Amino acid sequence: MANKKTTENKEEELKKAQAEKAEAEVDETAEETKAEAEAEQTAEEANENAEGEAADEAEGEDGKKGLFKKKPKKDKKDEMIEELNDKYKRLFAEFDNFRKRSEAEKASNYEFGARDVILKVLPIVDNFERGLDTIPEEEKGTPFADGMEMIYKQLMTALDDLGVKPIEAVGAEFNPEFHNAVMQTDLEEFGENIVSQEMQKGYMYKEKAIRPSMVAVNK
Repeated sequence: MANKKTTENKEEELKKAQAEKAEAEVDETAEETKAEAEAEQTAEEANENAEGEAADEAEGEDGKKGLFKKKPKKDKKDEMIEELNDKYKRLFAEFDNFRKRSEAEKASNYEFGARDVILKVLPIVDNFERGLDTIPEEEKGTPFADGMEMIYKQLMTALDDLGVKPIEAVGAEFNPEFHNAVMQTDLEEFGENIVSQEMQKGYMYKEKAIRPSMVAVNK
């Protein structure tokens, strides 16, 4: 009986040892499988990264090639068109400058000529006014006097249309740009530095004094 129990115990121990060995082998196989799976995943990731870097490098190389790529040469016809356009623009600019200079010179010459003519006409206007002032009261209203008055008005209208206007004198403050003082007065009805008398009427042409008024200034 004792030998039988001993044999049974040994068999159980053997089975237990075999089961533990089998379990250990299963665990080892599972660890190896896990390690292989991780290694494969790592290899795939490495391959993907390598492919991505290679694609980036290729794209970079293409970009560099694009930067240093030679521009297509222009056609001779296009170059001729551009050259003609440049010549046209330069000629147009020169003509425009010439036109502006011509207009400025023309206006200057016209103004200079007009001033010269006006200065020659003003003494005639002065004599016309003196003649009208000498008409006796009993002759005013006669056809002759009315005719003279009408001609004088037409003359002044023509001068006004040209831009010629009388300079304000008596009662205005003395201004050396418009008034030529030839004497002084001491009159109570006028303030200091006020024009009190006009000996010769002055005129302006386009806002500039073409002939200053000859005046007396109150002191």
